[in-house]
Amino acid sequence: MSKNNVKNVLGEPLSACCDKPKTGYFRDGYCRTDNHDRGKHLICAVMTDEFLQFSFQKGNDLISANLEFGFPGLKAGDGWCLCVSRWIEAYRVNVAPPVDLNATHEYALKYLSIDVLKAHAVVNH
Repeated sequence: MSKNNVKNVLGEPLSACCDKPKTGYFRDGYCRTDNHDRGKHLICAVMTDEFLQFSFQKGNDLISANLEFGFPGLKAGDGWCLCVSRWIEAYRVNVAPPVDLNATHEYALKYLSIDVLKAHAVVNH
């Protein structure tokens, strides 16, 4: 799927989520997906310490570096394409990180309402 014709949840062209470190299923900085992406990495989230600890407790360590895969580890303030199911899981227990609407894929609307996403929107990422 070309990133040129992909839309965000606002119906506009999808913006990049994060370039350092490279995020997204394709590791190109965009929260794009395809049929091979079982996690549906659709949500561009701005990491918080609270969410990173939650994810760690759930078995997904986003904090520690994994240099074998070129992953430096995340810290609060970093952008990262999250699996929509993990974001929803965090939302249900009030630890969902803020969302960059400009960089969140339109397919996220299949799982979440625009109102929920807007309520968690970050202003400037």
